[in-house]
Amino acid sequence: MGGLQKKKYERGSATNYITRNRARKKLMLSLPDFRRLCILKGIYPHEPKHKKKVNKGSTAPRTFYLLKDIRFLLHEPIVSKFREYKIFVRKLRRAYGKTEWSAVERLKENKPAYKLDHIVKERYPTFIDALRDIDDALCMCFLFSTFARTGKCHVQTIQLCRRLTVEWMNYVIVSRSLRKVFLSIKGIYYQAEVMGQLITWLVPYQFSHDHPTDVDYRVMATFTELYTTLLGFVNFRLYQSLNLVYPPKLDSKAESELKEDDDEDYAMNSESYTEKLSALSSSLARVVSSEEEDAKLDEFPDEGEDMEKMEAREKEQKLLETQKKIFEGLKFFINREVPRESLAFVIRCFGGQVSWDKSVCIGSTYDVTDETITHQIVDRPNVDKQYMNRYYIQPQWVYDCVNAKMGLPVEDYFLGVTLPPHLSPFVEEKEGDYVPPEKLKIMALQRGEKPGQQDEEEEEEEEDENEEEEDDEEDEDEAEEKNLKKMEEQRSQGKSLQVKVTPGKVKVENPARLEQEEKAEEKRLAIMMMKKKEKYLYDKIMFGKKRKVREGNKLAAKRKAHDDAEKAKKKKARK
Repeated sequence: MGGLQKKKYERGSATNYITRNRARKKLMLSLPDFRRLCILKGIYPHEPKHKKKVNKGSTAPRTFYLLKDIRFLLHEPIVSKFREYKIFVRKLRRAYGKTEWSAVERLKENKPAYKLDHIVKERYPTFIDALRDIDDALCMCFLFSTFARTGKCHVQTIQLCRRLTVEWMNYVIVSRSLRKVFLSIKGIYYQAEVMGQLITWLVPYQFSHDHPTDVDYRVMATFTELYTTLLGFVNFRLYQSLNLVYPPKLDSKAESELKEDDDEDYAMNSESYTEKLSALSSSLARVVSSEEEDAKLDEFPDEGEDMEKMEAREKEQKLLETQKKIFEGLKFFINREVPRESLAFVIRCFGGQVSWDKSVCIGSTYDVTDETITHQIVDRPNVDKQYMNRYYIQPQWVYDCVNAKMGLPVEDYFLGVTLPPHLSPFVEEKEGDYVPPEKLKIMALQRGEKPGQQDEEEEEEEEDENEEEEDDEEDEDEAEEKNLKKMEEQRSQGKSLQVKVTPGKVKVENPARLEQEEKAEEKRLAIMMMKKKEKYLYDKIMFGKKRKVREGNKLAAKRKAHDDAEKAKKKKARK
């Protein structure tokens, strides 16, 4: 028998993978640089199906990459830049050691730099692809923008993240694309609809925090490096789509107001301008004036789309348009103890005007003494001086209005009032799920019912039922007494008891009930005809549904017991 002998572990799946050390040596990079390159290019380790075979019979824990991914990295131009930077650091260290300051200055001027533009274009071929993946970029940039200047990450990175997030928020305000807001323990969740894509991101609260020690900030900084480039491209394209100037600038009216404020020499012109922009209280400058609006075209249904779908879509669009204007015509004043940036962002997204005290932040547009203010947002038990022509409300009212898609009654959010639960807009109740009474109340308001109407109706129904039960009991007692009297009289007279026979009525079959019974019979027969595997899956689904109903009933019973206890307390207090 001729031919070469095939060696063990050099064919099949073993040839598809490469260990991290071998990959690193192949690319001639240090471990931190290799990690950085993999993050930027979107290449991750893979777990082989037959790890022992790939690991040449060994069971030692190792990290594996696909060989084709590592070959793909060989042609990356950034690799050479990493090598150049390594040489630059070595030369700089030597120059510092020899105290050659002219050489140090020259090296710093010629510091090797690289751009990630080509990587962004490579990873996101279309703009929609970039929008679909922007969630993580926004979360990371908002996180880095809240970091203190402690040396954990570069100051330039923090400033860049802050600038990009402010640009994003200004775009969301102008486009009125915010849909949902939820205040959680982690931070504030926002959801916006941009070009048909739902984008959700998390913004941390503005508290001072210590950096955790078990987090690798170098890895996070590498992700941020990619995400800032991506967000910069996305912001530029979004601003272009609305004919806004990029980088953003305030419109001429706002700019003139800014110049008036700058007479007091608040800060450097450039600094005050960026702070005014980040205050989110002024409108942005456009390339084309807002008066030149395009004429709306008549919409015709697409092929294959019936009129019902078209009407449903129009109805949805109308609801969306009304939601976008829930704060239009309202003027808000934010007290200093309230989270200013979040509330200013949300109020501006839905057409409201907002201001605050000049000492809190630059960018206030009117004072607390303004008579046209409709709502003042306060987060304390009471206010010393109150104006008669405005509502004093707690911050939750703003967020709940956004999620309810309408202006909610302000009475539930007055100062010192116990607030209703802040329900998550991201939870969608399905059939059999427990729906809290607060959600039912909001749904009733959306349908156009008066607040408290449902509760009054329920109370009236309960009272009517109680009265009916009492009347029925009384009638039954009276009837029993009469019968007993008659029987005693008949017995005393020695008469035989007469049995009265009433003529019966023929029951009319209910067609709806018949149809229901037929459907139930069909369903029973269909279940009987199922295969064993299908029957098992069906039983699992039904078990899940029943469990959900049971859980819903438990929660409803708990809530009823709680409400009954509260009612009993109130009755006692009245007495």
